[in-house]
Amino acid sequence: MDMHLLTSDITTVDQWRARRTETAGADAERRVGLLQDRAKEIRRDLITMIGAAKQGHVGGDLSVTDILTVLYHHVLRIDPANPTAAVRDRFILSKGHCAAAFYATLASAGYIPHAALESFMKPLSELSGHPNRTKVPGVETNTGPLGHGLPVAVGEAIAARLKGTDERVFVALGDGEMQEGSNWEALMLAGHRKLANLTVVIDRNRLQQGARTEDTNALDPLDEKLAAFGLEVRVIDGHDIAALIEAFGPSTTGKPVGVIANTIKGKGVSFIEDRVEWHHKVPSAEQVAQAMEELA
Repeated sequence: MDMHLLTSDITTVDQWRARRTETAGADAERRVGLLQDRAKEIRRDLITMIGAAKQGHVGGDLSVTDILTVLYHHVLRIDPANPTAAVRDRFILSKGHCAAAFYATLASAGYIPHAALESFMKPLSELSGHPNRTKVPGVETNTGPLGHGLPVAVGEAIAARLKGTDERVFVALGDGEMQEGSNWEALMLAGHRKLANLTVVIDRNRLQQGARTEDTNALDPLDEKLAAFGLEVRVIDGHDIAALIEAFGPSTTGKPVGVIANTIKGKGVSFIEDRVEWHHKVPSAEQVAQAMEELA
């Protein structure tokens, strides 16, 4: 039984399809411009949502936005009008606390009505602080407790192989989340099984709650560690749309792909960028207005 309380917005789905077609057919420069426009729309939405709810994780939402935009508006083989299609690419937001960016992205693709974003974090809202697969179309698994999303993604990649389909699985993790041991167990299995249909994207903004990652529990050399676990490693600027498109291409080695996306926490809003206190600080009405000006 379908337990989703929200349903697809068919009008927006049609617009999303038209935009996808336009983006796919554009030359490289125009494609980047179109996706940058989508990312700005998503950033404006998530700022509005968090400002109204007075809750959220705005810094990490802003750093992962370009990743989500490229996936949903260019890369993933999906149908928002049929989110549980038997054959589809799958995306898991392991850093589930950054749900505002995820919901805004799902709305931009028509998985949920845009008006639903106004209910973010309200009592009994389907759009709670962490994504719930039984309430929100397009959510593949519940996330929030860190270190859970990647193991599930590994399972999804194994399942696709067993089914004999060409589905791809993408998972986005926070870099602070890479301090969880469950992720390294999952990476070891992914490398062992050579899950070339799996792409692991690390939002490497170098900040976590309360401090910098390297001061809390150093991750570098992260690229060498991923390679040692059997991944094909790609290190990019996580806000460079063209670089993201290239990095999300299929494996060239038969190994799982590990994308280290170097990002800026709070990207796009000057007073939030690279500031540790904005992990879950909430902008005031005046700050929301300033952010909107910067994102115009």
